[in-house]
Amino acid sequence: MDRSSQIIKTSWIGIATNVLLAGFKAVVGILASSVAIVMDAVNNLSDALSSVITIVGTKLSQRPADRKHPFGFGRIEYFSAIIIAVIVLSAGITSLIESVKKIFHPTEPSYTTLTLIVIIVAIVVKLILGQYVKRKGEQLNSDALIASGSDALFDAVITLATLVSAGVMLLWHVSLDGILGALISLVIIKAGVEMLASPVNELLGASIPAELTRQIRQEVSAFEGVHGVFDLILHNYGHDVKIGSLHINVYDTMSAHDIHRLTRQISTEMFQLHGIIMTVGVYAVATGANRRAELQSKVMQTLAAHRDIVQVHGFLYSERDNMLSVDVVPDITVHDDDALVSRLTAEIQPFVPEMKVVVVVDHNYSE
Repeated sequence: MDRSSQIIKTSWIGIATNVLLAGFKAVVGILASSVAIVMDAVNNLSDALSSVITIVGTKLSQRPADRKHPFGFGRIEYFSAIIIAVIVLSAGITSLIESVKKIFHPTEPSYTTLTLIVIIVAIVVKLILGQYVKRKGEQLNSDALIASGSDALFDAVITLATLVSAGVMLLWHVSLDGILGALISLVIIKAGVEMLASPVNELLGASIPAELTRQIRQEVSAFEGVHGVFDLILHNYGHDVKIGSLHINVYDTMSAHDIHRLTRQISTEMFQLHGIIMTVGVYAVATGANRRAELQSKVMQTLAAHRDIVQVHGFLYSERDNMLSVDVVPDITVHDDDALVSRLTAEIQPFVPEMKVVVVVDHNYSE
């Protein structure tokens, strides 16, 4: 079963569980003539909404790419997770408001044996459902499922807190309903914000995980003929579509045919191992005893000696264009790129006084 099918199956389990729980509460409520239990049954039906949203989002994300959306619709999953996170946030805020009211105006709860049975069954079912859905979400890397599972768990925790506060009130006549509710509501609001942050960060363009960055660099560096990996960039268009690019160093003695073969091998391996559609660019490293190699060594050593320069690469010396160009990656503490370029240009310009010097500031997008 593929990932999307597993997400949909898990969501259907969530819907079925909530519907069965709602049916159980409705039957008990009608037999006991309890409006509160019947209304709680209706609330369970609304709890199934997060699972419905997950299914709809997963289905839409599977739509094939078209002319307007060449990378497909995988990011719709992130919108599903955002909607569910907003639902959790709304529940937390509503619960906080009601809890604060109870702090100032406490009420004594009234429970019958039947209502206690219904509450305990609801807590157990919600705990099991929430743990199952959240665990599947973590396994499948689905923010929507994680949020949906968390929603069920929070429902169980709120109900449990209500039950505990009711027991304390009945035994010791101390009202903890509002205080416990407020504390749990704050936890839910915090969790809702964190749930919201993950899909929002993906839509904004989250950084590549450090472990994946190191893995890609190691795998590409292992190819014969590669003498450095630079400028790794990765864009996420959903779980199944990743677009990336990087540059490699090759000796200037390598033929165009061999470069073509090497970059094709790298692109193929990146897709097979990580599902990344990778574009591979090339930097030529000067070899032999000539002016180009001499200048390359002098410029690279000079720039690398700066404490605020993390990396130097992409050296290019072109007599035809009367230009010397080099890329630098500054430390994160450097904020004025223009001042940095001006300072570095002035330092290496004397090496080639008759040429145009171009210092390109690259930013580290992968570490």
